[in-house]
Amino acid sequence: MVDTAMTEQARARGALTAEDFARTTDAILGGVGSVIDGKPEAVRSALVCLLAEGHLLIEDVPGVGKTMLARALAASVDATVRRIQFTPDLLPGDVTGVSVFNPVEREFEFKQGAIFANIVIADEINRSSPKTQSALLEAMEERQVTVDGRTHYVPEPFLVVATQNPLEMEGTYALPEAQRDRFMMRISMGYPDERSEALMLRQRDTLNPLDQLSAVVSADQVTELISWARAVHVAPPIEDYAVALAHATRTHSDLRLGASPRATLQLVRAAKVWAALDGRGFVIPDDITALLAPVFAHRLIPTRSAGGARARGAADAITTILERIASSVRVPIAPRQ
Repeated sequence: MVDTAMTEQARARGALTAEDFARTTDAILGGVGSVIDGKPEAVRSALVCLLAEGHLLIEDVPGVGKTMLARALAASVDATVRRIQFTPDLLPGDVTGVSVFNPVEREFEFKQGAIFANIVIADEINRSSPKTQSALLEAMEERQVTVDGRTHYVPEPFLVVATQNPLEMEGTYALPEAQRDRFMMRISMGYPDERSEALMLRQRDTLNPLDQLSAVVSADQVTELISWARAVHVAPPIEDYAVALAHATRTHSDLRLGASPRATLQLVRAAKVWAALDGRGFVIPDDITALLAPVFAHRLIPTRSAGGARARGAADAITTILERIASSVRVPIAPRQ
């Protein structure tokens, strides 16, 4: 008897094979990795967000390659790419677009903003006002923009890669909880090791590696990769495991705000892509735990007694809390055949 679930997965994958998925994703990882030296985890996380239909927030100090990673991923995809430099004087209409009166036609015409692209690089997002930051909310969640009562849809696939400096730096506005919850993952680049930094000095003295990077996939091919990853199987015990982890954050005594249901959904979606990149058609518990901190950490708020008074202390406290939660929640074990 043919497994119905597997039949539906094969139908969803269409003509794309596992070899095609592996070959294409390896090419993307290799291309972006040639620009971002010594940061394979960050490169993989960026690709996971693209194929899981999420959005990526890169937070770190200036000069460690946050924008370079976003630009390298965009250069690997033959699709529309726009970059928005967020500044205090940036207006919401600059992001979403505005209605402009056409004196010839004697009617208002909608002029698209920078959000209308397959990949949008929101550089230093926390340097703009909260009003401008909120202009991204509808597009990131519903993939549409409403201006003057009319709905305009953004192109597919759609990915926002935002960079921000640490919240304690001068001239920044902390992202509100609703905005942070729209991002599937938050990662930090960190400083490169000595070998990678020395290699960067030698290579980039004569050329820009982005100039050597060419697109390896089209927007349509990215859509096929997304469909393939979406069909990866998640067993009910794995789903229960993800829910249990999320529930543990909501009841933990050291957390004022736990993970939202959106966070649970995005954790499972990211795990599907993670499994597919490892060549598997099914999710295992290790996929969930590997993504727990990148998907959950930026959504949680610790209590003041747990170290939530300052941003750095809050980040450390959340990391510790998630490690304790991961070790306390029962991991599902596959039954013996």
